[in-house]
Parts: sequence; structure tokens; C-alpha cells
Amino acid sequence: MSQETQATQQTTGTPDHSTRGAYVTGGAEFTRDTNYIEDRITRDGRAGDNGEPGWRAEAGRYRLIAARACPWANRTVIVRRLLGLEDAISLGQPGPTHDARSWTFDLDPGGVDPVLGVERIQESYFRRFPDYPRGITVPAIVDIPSGGVVTNNFPQITLDFSTEWAAFHRAGAPDLYPEALREEIDAVNKRVFTEVNNGVYRCGFAGSQDAYDAAYDRLWTALDWLEERLTSQRFLVGETITEADVRLFTTLARFDPVYHGHFKCNRQKLTEMPALWGYARDLFQTPGFGDTIDFVQIKQHYYIVHEDINPTGIVPQGPDLAGWLEPHGREVLGGRPFGEGTPPGPVRPGEEVAAGYGAVAGRESGF
Repeated sequence: MSQETQATQQTTGTPDHSTRGAYVTGGAEFTRDTNYIEDRITRDGRAGDNGEPGWRAEAGRYRLIAARACPWANRTVIVRRLLGLEDAISLGQPGPTHDARSWTFDLDPGGVDPVLGVERIQESYFRRFPDYPRGITVPAIVDIPSGGVVTNNFPQITLDFSTEWAAFHRAGAPDLYPEALREEIDAVNKRVFTEVNNGVYRCGFAGSQDAYDAAYDRLWTALDWLEERLTSQRFLVGETITEADVRLFTTLARFDPVYHGHFKCNRQKLTEMPALWGYARDLFQTPGFGDTIDFVQIKQHYYIVHEDINPTGIVPQGPDLAGWLEPHGREVLGGRPFGEGTPPGPVRPGEEVAAGYGAVAGRESGF
């Protein structure tokens, strides 16, 4: 299951015939389980600063499992692409829907991941922890030789891609976590996570009117803060793209197609907030961002899997996505997206968003 489901889904059915279950607990606010497998993959295999078990960064040893539909997984795909880690870390992408057991590789031939040889990511969790008691989430990094999950701690995964995997970065890779700006990036990330990334889920999975009203107010307070902040600066922190921009972008990309209606975050559409909409388009049109966004899989995931919110399973045709490719005009604010670095090259063969699944129907995604 995805990161958004692990705290709330009530599993039903037999081991062989699972159902998706329910996502909303009546009368309660949504509370995310943030306990993950905290192992770290570090440049020399050392333990983390808080004693987390360490694994050595080695090209070809690990496989990133990241469904296109999931915003938390989408972050890891963007950072992997921006830094040019495709040769070092392979990518497995489950389909957009899942049952109560976990995400499945139903888009691969035979429904099996071609590297790990498993039908569902749950198998890799159980190879490491046979009695794993928590949510089976993506993104997850799997140790290919053992077939077991190393970590699913998604906030740390992208930071480690920037800092611990530096020896494997492409020439011209941007510095997404510059040391001089880390304190500010961390502060912005904390507010964006609690109020926006997770805030849309607190609205969508609220179990009472009071819980929803409180979540809605918090979300829009934060979005108004971001609208003001981004009116006068091109990026969230500093003059270049950083980790903070990646984390906000994946929520913005899903806002109008999903969160505005499905999660009742409907004070305004993203397209009605000038600074945020221009900012989102700016990033979308930057190589490494929009070429990872599969709007069809995104909508299929939320509208099909969340049966208690959308019991009919009908996936809406809208909204019109052509606006994502319209000029954004934010160059006038200055800044250099990649700083001293360069944009990534073309999307790796086999990892492209399918034609018609990106911003314009019938057109290949990628810029």
C-alpha cells in the first residue's frame, strides 16, 4: 500500500483474496504512521547519525521501487533523474492500484518485476522481516542480492541520494541540498510536509466534519503562505532548485486532478493561484519534473483504490491538462534552475511516461 494508507487501512479478506479496505476512521482525524525502516545507504556503509544500520552505496546493488501514482515515491524518481543515478540504481514501477496486501507489478510482463522476480513488493518486505507488522509502502529500496527491503524511509532516501551517493552523480548534477541552505530547507520542508503534503490527506481522510474543517483551514493557511512566498522568488529556498521544490511539486501536480475534488481541498484550484500555478508550471517544464508525471496513473490510483471515498470507482476525465505546457513567465524573477549544473538528459528508455498520459493527450511526455 502507499504511504497515505498505512495508518488507516483496515485489511480484510483472506491472504489469497484481499480487498482494498477502508481509509477513513469515523469521528477521527487522519494520523499518519511515520515509523519506517530507518536503515541508511551511506557512501562507506557507516551507520546513520542516530545509529541507523548502514549499507554501502554500490552501483547496481539496489533497486528503487516507486509507483508513478504515489507522490512520496514520485519524489525519489525526480531526484534520481536530476542527479543522474539511473546507472547506479535501477527502477521498478508497480501499477497504479493495489489491494490490501501491497502494490503489484501488474504492468510488467507476467506481472513480475523483471529484476526482483516478485509479483508484489510485499514479498521483499517479508524476505527482510518475515513478520513485518507495518504498512507495505512505496518508495522502497531493495537489496537485489538478498531480495529484501533496505529502507522505506522516503524523506531520508532523497537526502541520501544527494549526499551519500555523490560519487555516482552525473556530470553537472545540481546540488539539491546545499549545506549553506540546509537549515532553511529543513524548516520549509517541515511546514510543507505537515500542512500541505500531509495536509491534503488530513482533509481527504477526515472522519468528522470538525476534523475536516480544521485540516482544511490549516491547508489553506499554508498554501496562502506559499503563494505569498513564491510571488517574489522563483524557487522555495535560494536561487536554484532544491529538495524543498521537489517535495512541494509532487503535491501540486496532483492538486487539481485529485486533491481539489476527491479530497475536498476545494477553496481554489491550483490554476487559480497565480504564483503557485506559475511555479508549478516552471518546474513541470524543467527536465526531471514533468517527464515523471503520469496523470492517468495518478487518477486511477486515488479514484479506484479509495473505495470508501469514491465507491463507484469512476475515474474523472478532467481536468484539462494542456495548461501545464503554457509559458509561465517566472524567468523574470531570476534564479538558475540547476545553478552551476546542467539539466538531465533524455528519460531513460523504458522509464518514459506513456504517450497520452502526460500533460497533453496523444503527445509523448518529456521536454
